[in-house]
This record gives sequence, structure tokens and C-alpha cells, in this order.
Amino acid sequence: MVEGRLGTGAFRLYAGSSHQELAGQVAQYLGVELGQVHLSQFRSGELYAQFPDSVRGVDVYLLQSFSPPINDNFVELLLMIDALKRSSAGRINVIIPYFGYGRQEKQGEAREPISAKVVADVLTSVGAHRVITVDLHAAAIQGFFDIPLDHLTALHVLGDEVRKMNLTDAVVVSPDAGRAKTAEKFAAILDLPMAIMHKGRPKHNEAVITHLIGDVKGKTPIVIEDMIDTGGTITQVVDILMEMGARQSAVLCATHGVFSPPADERLRHPAIRKVIVTDTLPLPAHMKDLPIHVLPIAPMLATAIGRVHYNLALSNM
Repeated sequence: MVEGRLGTGAFRLYAGSSHQELAGQVAQYLGVELGQVHLSQFRSGELYAQFPDSVRGVDVYLLQSFSPPINDNFVELLLMIDALKRSSAGRINVIIPYFGYGRQEKQGEAREPISAKVVADVLTSVGAHRVITVDLHAAAIQGFFDIPLDHLTALHVLGDEVRKMNLTDAVVVSPDAGRAKTAEKFAAILDLPMAIMHKGRPKHNEAVITHLIGDVKGKTPIVIEDMIDTGGTITQVVDILMEMGARQSAVLCATHGVFSPPADERLRHPAIRKVIVTDTLPLPAHMKDLPIHVLPIAPMLATAIGRVHYNLALSNM
């Protein structure tokens, strides 16, 4: 077992079963071995986690993304945190590249839960000391935590890839008013104009676009989202952009590629030129024949771990 040393003390990096490939890449950037965790499942479906090595007094970084099966991965994370706490680990820093349940950050209707707050409360009560995550669906989720939360963004990672395409006469498009600030930042990174769409949601995983603010005629649209799930909203955005005279070569950018069915069918849209996401979630096998470009997020996560361990600011990230 190799311990990382990024300062005065040792640390160890562990990962759940949600995204072992990403965890391995983070370990490689840090120059450490990924720690061993014994993870298994009883026939009844109950999960089990055990750390074979002593962690007493050692600062731990535990990576687990909320990829499918999301509920199993969430419970597995809780069990690992509890095991570390009961083993007298030092600081338990939880790295959640994709924070699940983030779309339920407020009550849109009567008698429904604020699920993001529930997740925050459970992570805190079970023993996490810090959470590091990337591009929350709503920035307000940070306020649900009573422990430090480092909210990283992949906008510069996405922007660097778009810049390589050398697009001319392009426009950054926000698919709804809630993404307007993100689109404004992305447009500033790319030095491009922006347009905003307005949408309503009659029910889950469905959206209706009603208005467009901005000029897209004759321009290449670069649609920016925090995630692509079923692809329904974003393909509807592409349809309306084409009706408004945009070029039939849309570029879709999102931090998280959730890609629930029927995303594989919808993203074969003839007007979609390229889909750019990061690897906060593993790319499903049935999506690999699509024009999807996956960018590595491991360097950013490794840098964040180093800065947290050194007690350095993360604001310039």
C-alpha cells in the first residue's frame, strides 16, 4: 500500500465501484496506488464494505460518482464512509464527480421532497468531513451542507476542446434561464455572443421550449448544459435552433453524460455535429458509436486533492 505525501502528512485515495477507471487515473496523476476496499453484495442485495489496511489518523480521499445503479452506489458510499469513521480515519474527504439527486433541489410542487438536501444531510451525518464535486445542477445545493463543499467547474475543460474546433460565427446557447449564468461564463471563456431559451417542464424528463432570446441565424450553436440525461431537452433545443435559422452543425457541451435511454437514439440527430462531455460518469457501452468526445476530469480532481491537502485555495480552479 503506497501512501501519497502532499505535505506534512500522509493521505490515501480510495474508490467505490461506480467509476474505477476515473479513480485509477486520479491515482496516477497523484503518483499513488489506489487503496484496497473489499466490496461485495449479499444475495439479498445488501451491500458490504471493508478496508483491509489500517487508516487510523490518516486523511482519506474517497471517490464515488452517482452513476447507475445510482442508489446502490450511494448506499455503498455511505457504508464506506461509516467504515472509515469507525476505523478512526483522519479527515474523510468525499469526491463526488457527479452529484446525483441534484435536480431535486427545491419543491416545484406540493408534498414532494428536496432530495438534494436529503443526500447532503445523510453524507454529513454518516461522517464525511468535506465534499468535492463538479458542476452541481444548482449552485444553491452548496448551502445544504454544514461541512465544507468544494464546487469545481469543468467549463474551462470544455472550452479548451471547443476552441480546438476553430468554429467561425458561433453562438453559445443556454437551453433555459437557469443555465444563463453558466452560458454567460462559457461565452466569456470562448469570447462569443450568447442566446437564451426558456423552457417549462410539464413532467419529469420532459421539457417544452417556448421562447428564444438572441440571434442564432446563420451561426453555429454551442449548447451548454450541466448534464445530458435522456437527451429530450437538448434535441428539442437543436430542433428549434434549426427552425430559427442556425447552422445544422450544433455542438453540445455538458459536464455530465448521464445518457439514460433513449439518449442513444435522440443524439443521432442529423443536426448534431459533436457531443462533448467529461468522464465524471463512465460512458455507457451503447453510446460509444456516437459522435461523443469524452474529456478527462482526473487532472482537475488530482489538483483539487493536492490543494485541499496543502490547505490552498481552490478559487482559481
